[in-house]
Amino acid sequence: MPLAAKVTKPVAHDPDPDLAEKGMAVTISKISKRFGSTIALDQLDLSIRENEMFALLGPNGAGKTTLIHILATLMRPDSGTAEICGIDVVRQPRRARAALGVVFQEPSLDGKLTVEENLDFHARMYRMPAPLRRERIGEMLELVELATLRRRLVRSLSPGMKRRLEIARALVHDSRVLILDEPTVGLDAQSRGRIWEYLARIRARRTVTVVVTTHYIEEVEGCDRVCVIDDGRVLALDRPDTLRSRHGRHVLRVQALDASTAAEIAALHPDAVPDGDGGLAIVGGRTILEDLLRRFGPRIDQVSLERPSLGTVFLGLTGRHLREEGAAQQGAGKR
Repeated sequence: MPLAAKVTKPVAHDPDPDLAEKGMAVTISKISKRFGSTIALDQLDLSIRENEMFALLGPNGAGKTTLIHILATLMRPDSGTAEICGIDVVRQPRRARAALGVVFQEPSLDGKLTVEENLDFHARMYRMPAPLRRERIGEMLELVELATLRRRLVRSLSPGMKRRLEIARALVHDSRVLILDEPTVGLDAQSRGRIWEYLARIRARRTVTVVVTTHYIEEVEGCDRVCVIDDGRVLALDRPDTLRSRHGRHVLRVQALDASTAAEIAALHPDAVPDGDGGLAIVGGRTILEDLLRRFGPRIDQVSLERPSLGTVFLGLTGRHLREEGAAQQGAGKR
């Protein structure tokens, strides 16, 4: 059974009965955006409820960044509407920004200022009174465990500490929606884990909606809902366990002993994709495994059969490997 062809139309999903009972933090209706002949967003509809942890997954060029820039009032859509807490981001961008905190992929802290000064400057930009500024800065620094470093210059911090500070800065003005675009990219596993711990702690303390994009698919397992988009459209949207049961597939990961064997396997399964570790990922179950072992047994170095996961959901819906797309993007950024 070859890898399923890339989905070209949205996949139907059942409406969540809880959605209508809770307030909407983000509402996107028929949003479209085009750059020349390229369609970045195509009549996209999306609703995110208050206090939800919402993950947005998609390969490079899927429309994620364009959507984030529209929500952050940095870009105007060609058509459609987008609202943050009921505020139209085009008609009332200043009010929308007051309810929004954003952590972009690229660092945006001032390295010549201290940890505390970065937060103070941000709070002043939002015209927070001095007593409230001091109170909120103290709370945020305690939350992300940077209180003892408040007088340290930001340029002396580790990448993980800087990311934590950016999250604190995005929340210091009491934002109700927090958008994080690849918040853990470039961090080690321990720092990545701590970022997610802080996000969980924040949501336990206050009502805040978190919208996150990431290329580490295992990070979204704990999200309330996951949305897979490509070509500017929603392909699937549901709880992680529901996505796995509906769209997940078994995946074979095969590493050949030599390049010629790998080429033969790829020719036999033209929809196979590189798995990021020098092997091939092939959607299929035991039938394909048995066939590969019969044909190439002594020439295969390693083979494993993975159960349905969010990774296989993504692979089956888009025909791409999310981690590889992320690695390619990081490499391009470094170059």
